[in-house]
Amino acid sequence: MNRRPGFLVYGLLTAFVLGSCAPLYWSFLVGSHSRDVLTKRVPPLIPGGHFWDNAQRAFEAVPFWKALGNSLIVSGTIATSVVFFSTLAGFAFAKLAFKGRTPLLVFLVATLAVPTQLGVIPLFIVMAKLGWVGSLWALIVPGMVTAFGVFFMRQYLLDAVPDELIDAARVDGCSMFRTFWNVAVPAARPAAGILWLFTFMASWTDFFWPLIVLPASNPTVQIALQQLQSGYYVDYSLVLAGTTVATIPLLVLFILTGRQMVAGIMQGAVKG
Repeated sequence: MNRRPGFLVYGLLTAFVLGSCAPLYWSFLVGSHSRDVLTKRVPPLIPGGHFWDNAQRAFEAVPFWKALGNSLIVSGTIATSVVFFSTLAGFAFAKLAFKGRTPLLVFLVATLAVPTQLGVIPLFIVMAKLGWVGSLWALIVPGMVTAFGVFFMRQYLLDAVPDELIDAARVDGCSMFRTFWNVAVPAARPAAGILWLFTFMASWTDFFWPLIVLPASNPTVQIALQQLQSGYYVDYSLVLAGTTVATIPLLVLFILTGRQMVAGIMQGAVKG
């Protein structure tokens, strides 16, 4: 018997939504007031009228337009590359029988337990040898494929693509890459969309590695936000106005692709 959710369920969902939106609203609230808003004993709960002025000051204080462009280039390129190479490698691990497949997969999964910070020094040395320190290539190339992406796509393609369909394509004369492109890629679109979104978001919010390899004149969004609070006196209205502006592209992306993302998650959840 189907039962509609009760008051407790709706109350918990409402509290969860309000709690999730509270940091963004607080950023917009502080960013829309003057710099002395945090000095008041009772901070205001209604946005003021200085948001666009504070945002304009943020764009003038640091190269924010360039930072937004750099983040879009880096995040979009990395997300697209991760989806392509992860789907290609995941298809190989899931459907192709080759020597050493299981040990390679175990090694791949084991790399997920290695902290990223352990590889920063050798990675920086490699980037310096290639002459990429200070350029966007130092961000794009190391992130073009991830172990999580390969494992994620491998797990999805195990059941999404029947072996009989691959055999039929091979019998019809398709090469292995054409079989991958015409058979595996269409079946992997829901998972690929989710992986693209998560990878884009992770790259957009990355701070540690860009801080090391990029100069102040060629920042990403997160580095530009750090520059806004690098002075002796931190103007939080300026910083949080910039933070709100930096969050807008992610919100637009999730609004445009939210339905497809939910559909992909549900399709993967009911598989099998």
